Amino acid sequence: MGQFAVIGLGRFGGAAALELMRLGHSVLGVDSDNDIVTQFADRLTQAMIVNATDSDSLADLSLPDYDMVLVAIGEDVQSSLVCTVHLKALGVKTVWVKASSRAHHLILNKLGANRIIHPEEEMGIRIAQVLSYPMVNDYIALGNGDFVVEIEASDKLDGRTLGDALMTEPPGNIHALAVKRRGETTIHPTDQFVVRAKDTLILFGPLQYLKMAAPKLR
Repeated sequence: MGQFAVIGLGRFGGAAALELMRLGHSVLGVDSDNDIVTQFADRLTQAMIVNATDSDSLADLSLPDYDMVLVAIGEDVQSSLVCTVHLKALGVKTVWVKASSRAHHLILNKLGANRIIHPEEEMGIRIAQVLSYPMVNDYIALGNGDFVVEIEASDKLDGRTLGDALMTEPPGNIHALAVKRRGETTIHPTDQFVVRAKDTLILFGPLQYLKMAAPKLR
């Protein structure tokens, strides 16, 4: 179980905090609005009313002891930047920050934010990917054009082997990491593994080859 702090409990920060709780982590929620903190008091490990631009108040939270601090302050760019400066000065090792604009992003980068998040932009890209490839249930971008994708096998794949279904030219560019079927998981299935409709395939490969294979997986 990890320890996370979320500063700013608006729509984005609140959702992130609650999901971290659902995943079994310890979560400290911080906001300057008493009403918002009250809403989360019984739903998070701890919820506190704190002015995120006050360095002394932040220091009292012992944030360097946390695995990660997420700054989810909304459109108040100045507060977001000041909070980030204080967190880095306090020695917080991992700081993720929500950015509201490219200028905001550039400044956060200069301040040493470990990761800068554009929720609306990232979600827009994610939705476009799902709309373009409806067979993809979920995906993770690993960088350098490599992706891990989760695909539900269509009726067209029923009875075919993985080697046949995932054939690319040149061969070997898409790898099956696992296949889930009725609660059972086969790790690193061979090319001779026979796919059944509704199987969940966990695949790894470069985006260009996953795109080439997409029409055969529909």
